[in-house]
Amino acid sequence: MGFLDRLERKIGKFAIKGLMMYIVALNMAVFLLDLFGGELFQESVILKLALIPEKVLAGEVWRLITFIFIPPPTTPLFIVFALILIYNFGTGLEEEWGSFKFNVYYFVGILETVIGSMITGYPHVVPHYLNLSLLFAFARLYPNYIINIFFVLPVPIKYIAWVDWAFMGISFLLGTGSTRIAVAAAVVNYFLFFGKDILFKSRVRGGSVVRKAKYQQYVKGKDYMHKCTVCGITEKDDPQMDFRYCSTCEGDYEYCMEHLKNHEHIKKS
Repeated sequence: MGFLDRLERKIGKFAIKGLMMYIVALNMAVFLLDLFGGELFQESVILKLALIPEKVLAGEVWRLITFIFIPPPTTPLFIVFALILIYNFGTGLEEEWGSFKFNVYYFVGILETVIGSMITGYPHVVPHYLNLSLLFAFARLYPNYIINIFFVLPVPIKYIAWVDWAFMGISFLLGTGSTRIAVAAAVVNYFLFFGKDILFKSRVRGGSVVRKAKYQQYVKGKDYMHKCTVCGITEKDDPQMDFRYCSTCEGDYEYCMEHLKNHEHIKKS
């Protein structure tokens, strides 16, 4: 994140501290308005806030940001649980990255969703997949964090993340155009922040596998693991023999116990 570090030094003071607190509070406010304020509005509160490209082009520009205040479609009991999770994920990321980098992560996700929706014309109502990107990022940083499913069953968040990754894949394949835009935005946002780390670890892991395979092939070809540099005895010749490397010799030279203290030390010229 070298670029973000430089950017933070220049404009980091403008970051919104405690961003998720405001978003979660507005989610709850919209939920209550939609639940109890139906008679106050001629149209659903959620439809007034949703990202609908044709209405944005008609002048309702507030929709470019207000769609993130639309709560998950659930019951009053579970809305509290859902918003607590979103708040925990967001504040956890903010504590790990700092306010500026977390702001960038969240607002880049918003920007990607808006661009995709405006280009394709697909409306976007619920920021579900944007919030899932918070879960994926949190699970990447804290894979063993415990979530109590139904307040009872403890499950490490990394397993929940894998299930949600599968869910997103299915949603992308079978969902509407609007769903595909939302999924793509969430995935791109995640990989913008974690792609380099994932690629680097994959390369390291791949290199380790190759080295291990080469070593096993080498050992298999020799038919032994230990061999004295002086007399040539191996563990095949004497299974009871111990072998040690000499700390004085320059290089990896192994000796049986008889010659460990009784050999001419090897020096590289």
